[in-house]
Amino acid sequence: MVDKQVPQPVEAYESLLKGLKERIRQAQVKAHLAVNQELIGLYWSIGRDILTKESEQGWGAKVVDRLAKDLKSAFPTAKGFSARNLRYMKAFAASYPDPLILQATPAKLTWYHNCTLLDKVKDAEERHWYALQSIENGWSRDVLVHQIESRLFKRQGKSTNNFEATLPHPRSELAQQILKDPYNFDFLEMGQELLERDLERGLLGKLRDFLLELGTGFSFVGSQYPLEVEGEEFFLDLLFYHLKLRCFVVVDLKITDFKPEYVGKMGFYLSAVDEHLRHPEDGNSIGLILCKTKKSLVAEYTLRTSQSPIGVSEYRLSEPLPAELGENLPTIENIEKELRASRFFTDVDFLEGEGNCHTPDETN
Repeated sequence: MVDKQVPQPVEAYESLLKGLKERIRQAQVKAHLAVNQELIGLYWSIGRDILTKESEQGWGAKVVDRLAKDLKSAFPTAKGFSARNLRYMKAFAASYPDPLILQATPAKLTWYHNCTLLDKVKDAEERHWYALQSIENGWSRDVLVHQIESRLFKRQGKSTNNFEATLPHPRSELAQQILKDPYNFDFLEMGQELLERDLERGLLGKLRDFLLELGTGFSFVGSQYPLEVEGEEFFLDLLFYHLKLRCFVVVDLKITDFKPEYVGKMGFYLSAVDEHLRHPEDGNSIGLILCKTKKSLVAEYTLRTSQSPIGVSEYRLSEPLPAELGENLPTIENIEKELRASRFFTDVDFLEGEGNCHTPDETN
């Protein structure tokens, strides 16, 4: 039996570099067919090969720096082969060891989306969920970052509701998924003490942020929407139409804790909307009661008595700083004075914004 010769370190490196060059050239030729999937597949295979060779040869971290230099020399006009990006490729291959991943979710996302997911989401299940949501909802990288930082994975589909008992399958599941708990209204610059009308005006003033928080599919119809029943006029706080569910969504804003009587009022609103606004092809209207706080069991028991599809969720406002803490914080003038006096910065550096401001390296 003939023993296989183990390649010498130099030969192994040259073999690796040669293979990477060839693979990169092939990928560039095929780029016009499937640019993004080909790029993701290339990056995954580069990361896998580096991991394999590092394991076989016992190479240290510096091999990545050398590869980056040599690949840059071989492809001077190509972007994406910096040492930092090669490390992302290694992390990507380590996170998705199954080669079938090239046809699955990550290959349908841009490289920047994948790097963001690697940076910000460590749990594999949660990362996969955000990837699916990005594809389904067409999230930009900035929107993806916002959703991760707002902990959407922990909030989506968590409202207290009676959809399973009041809506047919699969509409009940979809309705469950479009609601959250709690809703994050930290984009509103207002304190905890406010009136319901103040909350409504604040949300309307930040309608784009509000719609982003509500999620994909919500279309704004109106605020204080009037409905007349037997000569008496009633006003809905906020009225939306959900494009995927094909139904109206009535939102009732409450600045207090949840109370059982809120469900009865919402049931009346939904009956009126179904009678006066719903088209024959629309589904039953859905109600969302947004409260400052709720006791889950109280909400659950109350919803059991209702025949109308209703969800109950809390909302969160940004917490203002305690007065005593705010008084002790340095002012902008104080910070500038301290920085100018520091031996690390000159007046010119500070005034021109040099030295203390650094833009993170991009992954190209």
